[in-house]
Amino acid sequence: MKLKRILSIGLATIMTISCSSFAIGKESNMYFNFTSDFMAGSKRVLKAEKYDYDRGYGFVNQTSSMPVREVNMSKIEETKEGFVVKEQSVQMFNTVDKNGKKLGLNKATTYNYGGMVFRVKAPAGAYHIEVEVEDGQNSSYLSVSAMQTYRLENTPYWDAAKLVPNLHPAKWDGDIWSFDFANGRDFIDIEVEAKEINKPVVLKSIKITPIEKNKSEKISIYLLGDSTLKSYLFEEAPMCGWGQVFDRLFELDKVNVVNYSMGGRSVKQMYQEGRLNDVLMTGSEGDFVFIQSGHNDEKKGNDIGVAADPTGRFGVGSTEKMYREYLENCYIPAIRARGMIPILVTPMTRASKFENGEFKNSFTTEDREFPKVMKEVAKKLNVPLVDLNSLSCEYLTEIGYEDAMAIVMSLEAGETPGKTNSGSYANGHPDNKIDTTHFKEALAKQYARLVVEEVKKLATNGFSELEPLVDFMADDVESGNWERVYPEVCVDVVGENSYYRNQIEKMVQIGAMKKDEDGKFNPKNSISIEEYLEGLKTIYGEDIFEGNTYGCGELTREVMAKINLDAYNSKFDEKPKYMTDYNGTNISPDDPNYDPNLVGEEAQYYPLVGYGKITDKSEIDEKYKKAMEDSYELGLIRSEECERGKMENGYKLEPKAIVTREKAAKYLYFMYVLGSDINKENDVL
Repeated sequence: MKLKRILSIGLATIMTISCSSFAIGKESNMYFNFTSDFMAGSKRVLKAEKYDYDRGYGFVNQTSSMPVREVNMSKIEETKEGFVVKEQSVQMFNTVDKNGKKLGLNKATTYNYGGMVFRVKAPAGAYHIEVEVEDGQNSSYLSVSAMQTYRLENTPYWDAAKLVPNLHPAKWDGDIWSFDFANGRDFIDIEVEAKEINKPVVLKSIKITPIEKNKSEKISIYLLGDSTLKSYLFEEAPMCGWGQVFDRLFELDKVNVVNYSMGGRSVKQMYQEGRLNDVLMTGSEGDFVFIQSGHNDEKKGNDIGVAADPTGRFGVGSTEKMYREYLENCYIPAIRARGMIPILVTPMTRASKFENGEFKNSFTTEDREFPKVMKEVAKKLNVPLVDLNSLSCEYLTEIGYEDAMAIVMSLEAGETPGKTNSGSYANGHPDNKIDTTHFKEALAKQYARLVVEEVKKLATNGFSELEPLVDFMADDVESGNWERVYPEVCVDVVGENSYYRNQIEKMVQIGAMKKDEDGKFNPKNSISIEEYLEGLKTIYGEDIFEGNTYGCGELTREVMAKINLDAYNSKFDEKPKYMTDYNGTNISPDDPNYDPNLVGEEAQYYPLVGYGKITDKSEIDEKYKKAMEDSYELGLIRSEECERGKMENGYKLEPKAIVTREKAAKYLYFMYVLGSDINKENDVL
């Protein structure tokens, strides 16, 4: 576990949150009794009156969700036991997917369980909420202000590596449901829905208690966004979010950096699932919250009622109106009410829009121009904004199309043993496309650089609240000495030499390969056997080749196959997770029924062309034949007859060919990932 995680989570766990009891009086009663029983300090609610702002409470027939959820107030029955609703039907209760399978609460978006919604006037701030219902979770779904019940109660961690726990989940204790909520609006909706048709849900009481701001001696930086910020596992390498490498730019003895980002999230979903809420309830006065969203807000969905549908209750996609509403009324006021400092970051362009030698803003779809909306919100609310959308267009244009395509998620066979975007260990990219939305670590580092450089400018141009953030930056970052911040960047890995830039930079970074004294990597030069052996020793340990000798001189592909196989056999007692039947039943590529373009049960880690179909096996030196075959079958060497963005393998292994330094970086990177735990965050120096 990295220092930033230990410090942040430790502080959050031991942090004392001071709660002050709300003064009960005629104008500020936030304890409501819906039964005929006496509850000390409570206000008795006698009838299902509609919400009145001056009175400060009441029921509503439309929720604050976007789009709104209709609720029939006329169904509410007042009884001695409490306020009762019994639903005879549920709108879209049986929402199904394309195959007719019923969707669960975590997937369906268009259902409406009805129930009742009680609104309480409450200024922006944090509150402890307790709701009592008869028969507890057996009878009811409970939520707050259009958040998603399932997510609030069933999300133990916020990140893939399980380093960022959900410290503020909703909890049941008998018949009482409780939740700590950071409110941005001037009211709170308590949603009580019937769990089953014809089974009554009985609301007994609601108690809302203000929570004071958290205080901490050490400042934290929270990152909240989608897959372009996310911290990835090794099994997802080489994909990387800029939030994954952001901590490297700061002095971690002064500040914590905690990445709450996750793939597939929009401003709507980060709010609804409680992700934003946990940041605000965990954070302290003076902490910083970076917010970037837009890529998933673009989603419109192909099927009504499923995850992407913006018209669904919990659909991921957003309209510009929804996007603006969430930022203006749910995010910014809640962050500020907690004493924290918001920083908006426009989403970087998708590198798919390249016109006349320039990369352009990809967010031009009607009703989905989210960078524009974010800029308008920032100006209106005087929030510091990093225009990463424009900065990304400028950077990608500066390095050029060829260089850009090398560091977005463009994969070829043998580049990584990790998962592809289709979720399969298929030694390449089974989607047969170049993913221009996501990117590799080489580009993530540059986006992180652009963000902090812009923060430095903002701190001296009207946003003095960002000055402490600049003080927390590493000295070389603050001074702008990026050659020292990223010493692994090589001056000659550009243009036609940029194809393996990501692997080259990682190998230089971990010390498996080196630049010359002029800062050059010389990617097209040959590599010696000795240098390749030293690289693998750096990755797997000095004793990895104990008892094995390989001669000297330039490295050939057949010798590399032998070296990789020996390192593999020495390192692993059993096949690593990347090579297991993790994704289903593997079918041999020599099987006539094998289809490499299928995913699911057919997709696999192993080569797409069976060894029996390799055409130049006769050229392999006799002493390397078995090693070449075994290495090929294990995926430790591949035919170089392949193309980025295509799931394909060639039919030649070229055993006598000399290995160049860039190709060596490719294979060393592959071995590096292969030797890393799939469950470990890929942020190791």
